Formats: sequence, structure tokens, C-alpha cells
Amino acid sequence: MTAFALYRLPHQQEVTLVEQTTGNPTEITSLQELNGRQGFVVAPFQTSAECPVLLIRPDRVQTFRNYALGIVPLLSENGAAFLPVKCHFTARKAPLPSCERADYASDFARFHQQLREGRFRKIVLSRCAEQLFDDDADPLQLFGRACEYYPRLFISLVYTPQSGYWLTATPEVLLEGQNGRWHTMALAGTMTLEGDDLNGEGERVQWSDKNIQEQRYVASYIMDCLTHLATDIREEGPRTVRAANLVHLRSDFTFNLLDDACVGNLISQLHPTPAVCGLPKAETYRFIQEHEHTPRRYYSGFMGPLHLQSATHLYVTLRCMQIAEGKYRLYAGGGLLKDSVEEQEWQETEAKLETMRQCIATKKM
Repeated sequence: MTAFALYRLPHQQEVTLVEQTTGNPTEITSLQELNGRQGFVVAPFQTSAECPVLLIRPDRVQTFRNYALGIVPLLSENGAAFLPVKCHFTARKAPLPSCERADYASDFARFHQQLREGRFRKIVLSRCAEQLFDDDADPLQLFGRACEYYPRLFISLVYTPQSGYWLTATPEVLLEGQNGRWHTMALAGTMTLEGDDLNGEGERVQWSDKNIQEQRYVASYIMDCLTHLATDIREEGPRTVRAANLVHLRSDFTFNLLDDACVGNLISQLHPTPAVCGLPKAETYRFIQEHEHTPRRYYSGFMGPLHLQSATHLYVTLRCMQIAEGKYRLYAGGGLLKDSVEEQEWQETEAKLETMRQCIATKKM
């Protein structure tokens, strides 16, 4: 099967399909190599031989008017050459080892010690939860559910021979731009909405000092990156924004690049942001690679269209899962500060995992 990306932007009905009809996506060794390129980018947290930065060549780009009509009928009726059906994996019958909680506790203790000793100001700890499936997985059905359940989020379904299948539903822009004006955001801090608050946008949430401080770290880092590569920088926020049953603190930055042809230079500065890594960036990035139990792969990387249809929409790969051999691999993480509490952080990751769990738990009749 050829490589493809299917995506829907937040608050929109249209679905866009990007297909590479021959060969494998280009593997890119440095994010600066994205300068002057176009296509659909799939980038990992850490670039490696196993998880390269991929650029799906836009041999065919089609936009369909309304995902609510049903993804499979929509693609069929519009003559899309791409139409994968189900992932024919051999489902594992043995149960998965139930060591997630113990592994997380071990990682938390190791990460938190660095904060207590003053080596880091913030560090992000992630985890992976695996869930078996008995039948063949249907990526298109999962994509359609994600579009239906999460109108505020960027939804994408990607397949390449190098990466396999990944489904993403994320609220965080890494970089987007159109007509010479660019936008990025600092998104950090997390609270779960419950009860009557689910009927609103989180306007009654009271943010803790920990969440406010975490978000400010991210915003300050982004402003520092932009100062060297952009002009006419404007910051707005922070404000509370809703993503599924969670709310976050968000600041928005709009700006002009000194050179639009060198967008890869800015991407290489922004990624990974402290929202998925930590501060100081280089030290926390290295610590995460060496000490997290599970490699992140494409979780906390980024993906999206680059210079397609005169626009760029790159999103951080947060609420996501890989459809692997007989199982779903779901990823989530959270930012730790010196006063973080392990059980509270674990519950935050559980709340974030619900975004993907909801897609795989609901059966359409």
C-alpha cells in the first residue's frame, strides 16, 4: 500500500487526503532540510534510523467536503485511489504485562529527583499504554470517530512503510502559516473537566501556580526562539482552551519570518518545545532519551501539511496511538515541576489517554 496522510483541521468539516503513489516517503536527517520542501511531514520526538523524519510527497491531493458523511463512502464516492480497508494483524492472545504503573512510578522518582536537586526547572514524563484488539483494526473508522468526537482538535491518520499507522487528535500547533503570516502557540498546564463544566469551555477553571508556571516556561522559550528568526511578533494570552474533556493554558504568537523559505530553521529551533521536553532543553531532552521506559517514537513529534495548497499546518503529535501488531499503543505525558505529586501526574496521563481510548472503545452500529 502506498503512503498517505488523511487530516482534518480544527473546527472544519473538510477532510484532505495526501497520497504518495510511488516509492517510499523521503527520509530527512535534519529539520533544516525542510527548507523549500512541500508535502506531509511526519516527525518523531527523536530522529533515529528506526524513526526518521518522513516527508510524504504530494503526488495526489484531494479535499472532501464533509467527514460527517462517513469516511469510507466519502472517499469511494469521490473516486479516491486510496482506500485501505482493515489492518490484517495477527492479534496477540496472551495478556500484556501489567507493569505500566510500576514503570511510571520508577520513572517519576528518577525524573523528580532531578527537579528536587535543581538540575531541571521542568521535565516532561511520558508513558505508553497497550491495548489488544481481537478483530482487525479499521483505521478509517477510527479516524471518522476522532473527527466526530473532537471537533476542536487536529485529526490525522498517517500510514508509511517506515512508520506504520498512527492516529492523532491534538490541540497544539507547532507552526502554521498562510500568506506570509505565521502562528505558533505555548500550550501547557492541564485540568480535567467534570460535571457541569463539560457544558462549557472551561471558563470557571481555577489554575494552580504549578500549571501557570509550567505554561510560562513554554511561552518564554518560544518568544526567545522567535526573537532571532522573526519580526512583528505579537503574543496574546494566556487563556483557557478546551481539548476534549481537558483544558489547557494557551498563549498565541503571530509573526513574520525573516525568510519564509527558511521555515525549516524555525522548526528545528521550536522542536521539541518545553511543552513536550523540558528546561533546560538540551539537558532534559538527553535525560528523557536515556531514562524513559518506553521510546516515544512519533509521539511528541509533529506532523501536518507543509506548504500544501498555499498553507502550512504542523501540529505537535500529542493524543495519539500507533496501530501495531495486534495491539494499539497509546501515548500520553505531562510536565513535572519540583512540587509535582506522582499520583496526580499519573491521573493526568490517564485523562489524556481517554482521548484515544474513546475512539477504540465505541462501536458504531
